[in-house]
Amino acid sequence: MKQAPPNKQNTPTPGIVVAALRGGSGKTIFSVGILAALRSLGRSVAPFKKGPDYIDAGWLAMAAGRPCYNLDTFLIDRDVILGSYHTHTRNCDFSIIEGNRGLYDCIDTKGETSTAELAKLLGLPVVLCLDATKTTRTMAAVMQGIVAFDTDVHIGGVVLNRVAGARHQSILTRSIEEYTGVPVLGAVPKLRKQGFPERHMGLVPTPEHNWAKPAIDAIRDVAEQHLDLERIQTLAETAAPVSRSDRSVPPLSITNHPKGGPCIGILKDSAFQFYYPENLEALEAAGAKLVYTSPLTDSHIPPVDGLYIGGGFPETHAQELEANKTFRDELKHLAADGLPIYAECGGLMYLGEKLHLKEADFDMAGVLPAVFGFSNRPQGHGYTIVRVDTETPYFPKGTTLLGHEFHYSSVIEWKGSREKLAFSMQRGTGFFQGKDGICVNNVLATYTHIHALGTPGWAPALVLAARQFKKAKAPLLRT
Repeated sequence: MKQAPPNKQNTPTPGIVVAALRGGSGKTIFSVGILAALRSLGRSVAPFKKGPDYIDAGWLAMAAGRPCYNLDTFLIDRDVILGSYHTHTRNCDFSIIEGNRGLYDCIDTKGETSTAELAKLLGLPVVLCLDATKTTRTMAAVMQGIVAFDTDVHIGGVVLNRVAGARHQSILTRSIEEYTGVPVLGAVPKLRKQGFPERHMGLVPTPEHNWAKPAIDAIRDVAEQHLDLERIQTLAETAAPVSRSDRSVPPLSITNHPKGGPCIGILKDSAFQFYYPENLEALEAAGAKLVYTSPLTDSHIPPVDGLYIGGGFPETHAQELEANKTFRDELKHLAADGLPIYAECGGLMYLGEKLHLKEADFDMAGVLPAVFGFSNRPQGHGYTIVRVDTETPYFPKGTTLLGHEFHYSSVIEWKGSREKLAFSMQRGTGFFQGKDGICVNNVLATYTHIHALGTPGWAPALVLAARQFKKAKAPLLRT
């Protein structure tokens, strides 16, 4: 197997973008398989996910053995994306970016937020996953259109998925290569066993089961058996140098802060698991010490000066969350005392009064006067644009935030006033009647997820609030 060249200064890291014609074509399976296979060969591979995503990124991180970072041209400035990519590929042999949806899909007809535009921005070739189900020569015509649609996109190869047999594979390969000149770099047959069950518009999160590693091992075996890894690595070496602007520097760096910085607690377990690594790194860069805790396993909240509660699936753990009354009561008491708390989606639901599920109602923390119900279909899904209408502890009035939402829950009872909702939805569903962002004391909870690289003021503001809370409570502790 060919050894990837070292990543010398001013030399682009070999890499590929794994894309498809649509969602559900096998991008994550192929990305995970290639990552795991290259890692087993001793390569250091930097994983990335295009677009707003936590679940796929979790699988990519597990396969690579290192954090997976998100590259989203809607949420994050293009120069900052370049800085993040160059920072996290430094001293790596290889990079893999998993696209989202179809190669040219985006939020409008311009294509500026598509996977294709990201590939051009990073100067990377595209490996296209093609679902070969019930098609042969027609796929060559489709590929002709894909190649011609934007000739600045380097379609470096295709991999075939769900191939019916050797004859099917032969016709597809000869048709695509003869009519388009794009090489076929592998073909995976229809698999009898699928180790990655889908749920919630994505793959099951890795913390939710104990067979994640065996699943990755199985997908690695598929990649080793059915993909031409040597040709894929050779293709990756065609990555083009891209200009590095002044902002193409490490986007998050630990700077000098006063000793004894604030401690921010992170609720992290299988109920609350959706955190961008950049968000956690941004809190540390702003001077916070992070402490992890879980309402599923811990009876008490550790000593903290602030809390960040991310998204997840509290509804699948409602009984356990309700049973831990000590944790819930402490959280409610701390919120009333002014503890800075920032919560997103699942965290928002946990801060409410109840979760109304089909089988029963379950008590939550009771910090916010809201009851949540659930639907079989997403109640909010996609990018969001919110305007901050009132002063909050973390965002000044008049700020515009870019984010995303994905939730099956909705508010079935809101007992608070409209004035407590700090955000107006310019795009997206939000919390209630075109509003979002419940702000009570130093608590701000919202359905919108933000990304620290796209909202750089968030982490310093949360850390500042935690620092002020710590300072205010210090005299009380001395007495």
